[in-house]
Amino acid sequence: MRGLSASAKTGIGVFIVFVALIVAMVMTLLGDDGGPAASAPAASGPQATGPVSGSPDAPAAGSAMPLHGLILADLHDGHPVDVGAHLAGKPAVVNLWAYWCAPCREELPAMEQFAQRAGDTVTVLTVHSDQHSDKGRALLEDLGVDLPSVADPERKVAAAVRAPQVLPVTVLVRPDGTVARVVAIPFTDADHIAEVVKETLGVTL
Repeated sequence: MRGLSASAKTGIGVFIVFVALIVAMVMTLLGDDGGPAASAPAASGPQATGPVSGSPDAPAAGSAMPLHGLILADLHDGHPVDVGAHLAGKPAVVNLWAYWCAPCREELPAMEQFAQRAGDTVTVLTVHSDQHSDKGRALLEDLGVDLPSVADPERKVAAAVRAPQVLPVTVLVRPDGTVARVVAIPFTDADHIAEVVKETLGVTL
């Protein structure tokens, strides 16, 4: 290096820096272990929540009988209730609620009024979707509501019909057991329920 001119030394220095940059770039592309560098995870779209549509075992609403063979306990006496058999043969309204759900407090009396209007034409079943059955019974007693009710602490009905994770939810079921519609809005009067039943199940009350 002593015999080289200043310009030659400068050129060699630039060349060494250039080579070092190329080596650094190659190592970056290959990654630390010599294999291809890991890429960032691809951005994903909105994800389904809970058992609504994420459960591969849940039957598709409208194409199967999702409540067929589902056994739950009567909310009042604890006796087993075959939900599918209870609903079979008639249009049905299945109302999912819980004691802590504020809109349910207003909807349950409206649901009872609708059930009284429907008589034997439409089956109405309410489903307490919570582990505290005693509190569910207490709420019905406080409201003065007397409707057929089952306890569903594991939310099996919601999973079966792929209902959203909100309450209240009303499921309209055809006489053959297929689900016609899942309505995730609170009803405030019997007329509104009857309107949706007519539109979805073709039953005028």
